[in-house]
Amino acid sequence: MRNAARQLYSMAEVDAAIAQLANELTRDYATRDPLIITIMNGGVVLAGRLLPLLDFPLQIDYLHASRYLGKTEGHEVEWIVTPRQSLAGRDVIIVDDILDVGTTLLAIIAACKTQGAASVATAVLVDKRHERKAAPDLRADYTALDVEDAYVFG
Repeated sequence: MRNAARQLYSMAEVDAAIAQLANELTRDYATRDPLIITIMNGGVVLAGRLLPLLDFPLQIDYLHASRYLGKTEGHEVEWIVTPRQSLAGRDVIIVDDILDVGTTLLAIIAACKTQGAASVATAVLVDKRHERKAAPDLRADYTALDVEDAYVFG
């Protein structure tokens, strides 16, 4: 079987996109001291590359929620680890790797709002372009790169 993998973006393009994402977040949050919540495990690499580029006070936490739990088909969202910090009155930025359908991301946003977050924004490395989103016109608030509807890795 022939390998059909192909490079969608060069490392230089990814670096530039992450730097632009950092610039946008710095512009919008420079005076707000947000709580940045990394989604495990997907958001770890983006958070590790993004956080050093952010030029403003912030706090960090993480959560782990999944619909897949090692399977290829999703089910109900299962909360594995929730943030330790209080979200009440906080500006929250959720950092994740890929926005595909968005069912889990919508559940996370709703949970943050239920816990009293003053605002909830989403920042993703990649947003897949397709019509299967969990909500009409679902988009991340901050997106580094858009990709076609394909299996992506890297």
